[in-house]
Parts: sequence; structure tokens; C-alpha cells
Amino acid sequence: MLVIRDLEKTYGKFKALNKLDLEIKQGEIFGFIGPNGAGKSTTMKIVSGLLSPDSGEVYVDGMDAIKNNRKLKEKIGYMPDFFGVYDNLKASEYLEFYGSIYGITGKEIRDLSMDLLELVNLQDKYNAYVDGLSRGMKQRLCLARCLIHNPQLLILDEPASGMDPRARFEMKNILKNLRDMGKTILVSSHILSELGEICTNIGVIESGKMVCQGTVEEIMSAVSGNHPIIITVTEKTQEAIKLLKEIPSVGRVKGEDNRISINFSGNDEECVNLLKNLVINDIPIVSFNREMKSLEDIFIKITDKNELKED
Repeated sequence: MLVIRDLEKTYGKFKALNKLDLEIKQGEIFGFIGPNGAGKSTTMKIVSGLLSPDSGEVYVDGMDAIKNNRKLKEKIGYMPDFFGVYDNLKASEYLEFYGSIYGITGKEIRDLSMDLLELVNLQDKYNAYVDGLSRGMKQRLCLARCLIHNPQLLILDEPASGMDPRARFEMKNILKNLRDMGKTILVSSHILSELGEICTNIGVIESGKMVCQGTVEEIMSAVSGNHPIIITVTEKTQEAIKLLKEIPSVGRVKGEDNRISINFSGNDEECVNLLKNLVINDIPIVSFNREMKSLEDIFIKITDKNELKED
């Protein structure tokens, strides 16, 4: 759906994008993460046709997005990190105004407005004035506006910024629904834990370059190798450690009190046999599970590595 190759953009002496490559397939929710100033918003503005790159290629659904700027707008819906709404309009009038830009008027836009407000859980605000809406409601209204022309690709720059936990939960569910409807979504956010829950793939950008791209699991594996297995016992910690060290697929073994951490390179069947071996040898196991890293852990580890390289 979206392919970016060798994208470059410079502001004065500052290189915002440095040969950026990115690829998003149809139906993905792609989480775009990186430090402030890494190039996320610049990339999104270029893909949306609001900014011209210095060089590089952008293709949306096979179409050259740079050369076909006007047609591009039919395929995408863009929600910027800062946006304005018309406070003296009702929610329905706000959507009708934008519908008229796309030539949608009369009963068609009225019906569409109600459908979109229902999609973003604002159906009870049809006749409410925009200035009476909360920040989270205004952001969902802006998302509804992005959907008026039924775009294939949604570009959402910090859609949950400033929202309270309840509003973020609602936005998360809306994005899942849009994915189920077949929309492709490029979304940036600083709330990494929530991106990890909804995104099919993520990309980490730093200093205008794509540092890594893939699923959370793929990136975690590339950064840290396999997740360690954590074993909690009630007693016999040292006996368990001795047994574990004798197993070929077990690497580093670290024990502290009743908690044992091991690096394990075996497959699922070998993992089951490992657990059986401990049980057969009367090791009293309370829990046995993989230690899962969060998206925040991945981000910090990746960016720390790159800082060290730059130094």
C-alpha cells in the first residue's frame, strides 16, 4: 500500500530525512515511533502531499504520490498532530462542510455523517456544538472527518495526544475497527504500550533513518535474541540451576532467591521437555513463562545503541 524509498528532506542545515526507506502492506496498522525531531511528522506530511521531499520516491497503492499529488488526496486521510476545528459549528455541520469539499451533499452527507459519528462513538453528539466537546471527542471528530471520502490509507500523527486513559481506550478500539474494515493505517504515538497492542508492524526512526522495521516479536528477537524463560520455585533453587545447566539448549542461567532466569534456544517441544525434567526431579515450580519485553524496552534499547554508535 505504501512504499518509501531513499526519501530525503533538509531544513536549512538540518537533515530531517536521510534516505528513509519504509514499506507498509495493505491492511496493516503500522506504528511509527522515534524521538522528537526524528522525522516522523515530516515523513507523514510528505506522504500526505503537504510537503515536497528533496529527493526520493513515495508510492501509494502503486501510484507515484509525488507526481500525482491531486489524485493522492483521494486515497489518503490525514490527521495532523495539531488541528483546528470550527467551534461555532455542530458536529454534523462540521462533517457536512468537509463533505461538500468532496462533492458530497444533501441526504448523502447527512447519512454519511451519522454513520461516521457512530463509527467514532459520537452518534449522540450529532447536534452538539464543537466547542462543547472534550479534547478526546474533538480528536475522534477529526478522525471521522478524515474518513469522509473513504480513503484507503489513514495517516494519523499522534491521534491520542493529550487524551485521558478512557479516551485513549476508545481511540484504540476505533483503530482496530478500521483495520477490520480493510483500512491501512500509519500511526505515530509516544504512548508505545498502546501501539504495541494494536499494531501489526512497527518501524523505529532516528535521525531521519529507519533503524528497524517488522513485528514487535521480530524486532525484539533481532535486538535481544530470544526472550529468557523465568522459572519461579518455592525451594531447591540451586538443584534446579544445576539441572538446567546440564541441558544443551540452555545458555546463561541466573538465579536469585526463588527466581531463575535462563536463555533458552530450543523449540517448543524442547521447552516442554525442559519443564517435564524439572517436575520429574521434584523441583516445586510456581510459574514457568517467557519474559516479554515491552515496546518501550525495545525503543530504549534500539535508540541507546544508536547513540553509542554516534558517539
